[in-house]
Amino acid sequence: MISDRLSIRSYISQSRQHKHDYHQIVLPLQGVIEMQVGEFDGKVSVGDAIVIHAGLNHAFSADEAARFLVVDLSQLPSSLCRNLTPKFLLSPAILAYVQFCGLQLMSKTDAHLESEMCCMLLQLLEQQGPQLRIDPRIANVVSEIQQDISQNWSVERLAKLSFLSPTQFKTVFKSNLGETSQQFVLQLRMEKAKALLTHTDLPVQLIGEKVGFSNPSAFTRRFSQFFGQPPKSYR
Repeated sequence: MISDRLSIRSYISQSRQHKHDYHQIVLPLQGVIEMQVGEFDGKVSVGDAIVIHAGLNHAFSADEAARFLVVDLSQLPSSLCRNLTPKFLLSPAILAYVQFCGLQLMSKTDAHLESEMCCMLLQLLEQQGPQLRIDPRIANVVSEIQQDISQNWSVERLAKLSFLSPTQFKTVFKSNLGETSQQFVLQLRMEKAKALLTHTDLPVQLIGEKVGFSNPSAFTRRFSQFFGQPPKSYR
């Protein structure tokens, strides 16, 4: 029987298909993975997770530069067994913890700490419940944001996507995700920037542009405010 474990993995752009005798949770750290799991056929992005049950045939492909936190499990948390679909949205707090785990694994932590991190992640997923229940209109907005976080995602633009007035949209979004749309966008941008700084050699200025900052100084300032240290400290 496999021991529960965390690892950082990359995949290839050519679609592959296989199955394994253990459960698996795939959580993007950087980039997107295309997956076919059961009736699900689509993209899994940063902020998402997807569950693959033991013995279930699945196909996948991703850019080779993308990175994923993968959890191999002998037994799934009971809440994930009740998921209606394999893909689900992570809460902002769990997303931050997933990125933390990725950074720790890059630092070659010892086996005991890796085991503790894995246990904590599973507990957080268990507490989140079978799914982060989200209004379909907001789910559509989140999906659009995840496709390209570099765009200007104003409240007015997002409200149009959700077919709500700006005031209604702000209320519904916060009641679903516990934060404003602008806070959500900022977190995705900062987490992606941190992942790019950690896993690539791209210049800081280009990373800023990829997450929606045309001004390098503005990117450095916002990153420093968010993480308490400048982007170059992650190199």
